[in-house]
Amino acid sequence: MKNIYLDNAATTPIDEQVMDLMIKVMRDCYGNPSSTHSSGQEAKALIEEVRRKIAAYLRVQPGEIIFTSCGTESNNLIIKSCVEHLGVERIITSPMEHKCVAESVRDMKNRKGIEAVYIRPNSKGDITLDQVEQALKSSDRKTLVTLMHANNEIGNIYDISSIGKLCRRYGAYFHSDTVQTIGHLDVDFSKTEIDFASCSAHKFHGPKGVGFAFVRKTSKLKCMISGGGQERDLRSGTENVPGIVGLGKALEISLENKDDYQSHTQEIKDYAITRLKEEIIGIKFNGWTSKEKSLYTLLSILLPFKDPMIGFKLDMKGIAVSQGSACSSGATKPSAVMLMLLDEEEMNNSTPLRVSFSHRTKKKDIDAFVEALVSVQPI
Repeated sequence: MKNIYLDNAATTPIDEQVMDLMIKVMRDCYGNPSSTHSSGQEAKALIEEVRRKIAAYLRVQPGEIIFTSCGTESNNLIIKSCVEHLGVERIITSPMEHKCVAESVRDMKNRKGIEAVYIRPNSKGDITLDQVEQALKSSDRKTLVTLMHANNEIGNIYDISSIGKLCRRYGAYFHSDTVQTIGHLDVDFSKTEIDFASCSAHKFHGPKGVGFAFVRKTSKLKCMISGGGQERDLRSGTENVPGIVGLGKALEISLENKDDYQSHTQEIKDYAITRLKEEIIGIKFNGWTSKEKSLYTLLSILLPFKDPMIGFKLDMKGIAVSQGSACSSGATKPSAVMLMLLDEEEMNNSTPLRVSFSHRTKKKDIDAFVEALVSVQPI
C-alpha cells in the first residue's frame, strides 16, 4: 500500500539531522540548565545559542525569546497574561483563528469578563484593515488584537505589518499566531509593530513538544507557570534541552534551504491545483491559491460531493490528508473556519479537504493522491 503524507500543516516529519543532534545531546549533555556546575552550564549554553539564532532570524533581542512546549502554550501564555497582568479588557480577533486562540479568548470572556470583538471574514477568508481600524476605534478600553499570520486551514496570509501599525496607532497590544509561517517565510519583527508571537518546532521538521513565544520586552508580560523562574521568569520549569536544540537545528536547516524548499513546494502546490482541476469536475478551492496571498505549503479543497468519510477512505489507500485542522482531527462536522466560508448549499453538497506539502513531497505523490481521490468519489 502507498504511504503518502500530505498533512504537513498538522506536523512535519522530523529531519534526520535534527534527530541525530537531539540523540547526541540526550546522551552527552544531560545536566540541568539551572545547575551551576559545568554539566548544567553546558546545557544552558546550548539553550542560549539557540535563543540567539532565533533572535537573529526574527531580528529581535535574545531575551525576547521564551521557550515553551508548543504554539498552543505560547498563545495561552500571551493571551491570558495580557488579561491577568496587563489589564486588557477587550480582545479583537476573528473566527478564523486556531482553536487554541479561540478557546483562550473564550476562556477570558467567561472567567474574566473581557469583551470579545470578532471581525467577520469575507467569502475568501480575508479581513480588511478597515475592519480592524473600525474595531480599534470603537472603544477606549485597553485592547489586545490577536490575528494570525497565516491560516492553518485555508492558507491565507494576512498583512500583520499593516495590522501592527494600526495597533500601535491606537495604543493596542498586537499578538499574532505565527505557527504556520516561522521557518517558511521571511519574518522580520524589527520592522513589524508586534508585541507577541508564537512558534512550534514540529511545523518545520523539528521535534514535537517544543516551541517558543516572542514577547516584546516593553510589554511587561508576566508568567502563567510559576516555579524556578526559568525563561526570564516567564515560563518556569526545567527546559527541554534536546527539544530546544532540535528546534534550533530544524530552523537552521529550513532557513539555509528556504529558497529551494519554497520553490519546490510551490511547484508541487501548483501541480496539485492543475491535476485536481483536470480530474475532478466542479472542484473549488477555499481561500486564495496564489503565492502572493497563500502559503505555498497548503491547499484547501472543496470537493463537489458530500462525503464525511473521505479522509478515512483516502487513508485506507495510504494517503494522509486532513478534513480540517489537526486540533479537530477525527471530527466529521465542519470546522469553525468552514462554517464561516461556506454557504448552506456548499455545506450540504460539498466536502472540504486540506492537503499540505513539504520539500519532501513529489509530483508522483500528487498523482497518486489524485488517482485515489478519483477512485473514491461517487459515480
